[in-house]
Amino acid sequence: MLRLRWLKHELKLAIAGMLVVGAAAALPNSATAQIATGVGLVNRQVGGVAIDAEGVLSNIDPVARKELGELRKKALAGVPVDLDDKTELRMVSLRLLDQHLQKLRTENKPLTDDVRYLAGLQRVRYIFLDPANQDIVLAGPAEGWKSDALGNVVGETTGQPVLHLDDLLVALRSADQARNGGISCSINPTEEGRARLNQVMSTKRTIGNPQQTFAEYENALGLQTITVGGVPGDSHFARVLVAADYRMKRLAMKLDPSPIHGLVNYLDMAPAKGNASPRWWLSPNYEALQKDPEGLAWELSGVGVKCLTEEDTFADDGKQTGTVKATPAAQRWADIFTAKYADLAAKEPVFAELRNCIDLAVIAALIQKEDFQKQASCQLGALLSNAETPIEKYNVPTKVAAKASAVKKGRNWIIATSGGVMIQPWEMIQEAKKSDTVATVRTKAVTARQGNWYWD
Repeated sequence: MLRLRWLKHELKLAIAGMLVVGAAAALPNSATAQIATGVGLVNRQVGGVAIDAEGVLSNIDPVARKELGELRKKALAGVPVDLDDKTELRMVSLRLLDQHLQKLRTENKPLTDDVRYLAGLQRVRYIFLDPANQDIVLAGPAEGWKSDALGNVVGETTGQPVLHLDDLLVALRSADQARNGGISCSINPTEEGRARLNQVMSTKRTIGNPQQTFAEYENALGLQTITVGGVPGDSHFARVLVAADYRMKRLAMKLDPSPIHGLVNYLDMAPAKGNASPRWWLSPNYEALQKDPEGLAWELSGVGVKCLTEEDTFADDGKQTGTVKATPAAQRWADIFTAKYADLAAKEPVFAELRNCIDLAVIAALIQKEDFQKQASCQLGALLSNAETPIEKYNVPTKVAAKASAVKKGRNWIIATSGGVMIQPWEMIQEAKKSDTVATVRTKAVTARQGNWYWD
């Protein structure tokens, strides 16, 4: 957090943070042209956030958003009749899906929308083992899909995003990396940028024209670095992590209006006195897993996302020197964001997509930890092999321009923050509670199975 304070007409400067990320920019025509060509059109942007060919992150302007939404609508095929109805429990057989993917590849056929969007699944609530059919089954609510105004593929009635096959593939193939280091993303200024900002601020005696001064600070800080860990940086999964982090920052720092009641921005909450550099990041918020006595049925319960916070400290040369406990104001904002997350996810699909990616990461960790493939004698070659089923690649997010958003309180100007996303799926599966109810659900689901790779 950067605070500027006057005392006897002298500007006293105290640096304890960084400028918030997020310059709003139009999607370049070249990028729009790229999006409009080929099968990959439907996934080139996430949550109203675009990444150009140079890897620079920005908001998509309203005109480009509308064009992308219309292009995606045209690209989507009609929803199969048997997938159009809303259901509380749709099953997806991983064994039969794997076989279907192998068949498409052998016949040199492209993925269809029912495969690309996992039969319209919107969440994964259960995972069942079916040894009799040598299968692992995912189950959860589902319905037919459509494109919303931003081009997100969402449920026809709920407006909630559907699961992506690509995200499942990334989760399954990244389970080992997730165990060793977690899945993460962060957006941070460079040490050089922080040092330049300190130098520019040290020459300022008065704030002068606020817009001009803040522009100088933005230019001094320069492009900030986006770092993704645990999953391929060119995957849709990675884009969801970055987009959710980016949107959280913009909401916190008053760059975008809150889409829901009660989620205030941090700048209006921050105290007028004192120095702070709050860092917020998003993390899984789970209760213990539920499982049946035989370990054949598992339920993800209390699934959500929480916002955590701490304070960063920096030296004059821009190097981070450590972290300390968050201020009460920063903690209050994190608590509000956590309490409002479900409402926010209902309004902004990117936050629901982040929750879905977390679910898939937890499921992938569970499959590996419990060795479900061996237990069910189920081989998933096409799902686990990039040679068999390549993951679609996107421009890698690498940087974002700085953008100052300021609130004046008394003689102080409050300007900055940072954040990220951190997922430790293996921590989420360390504890499981016994439940007889989940066994009953499994029995009904397995009994209802059909010859297709999905059924209700």
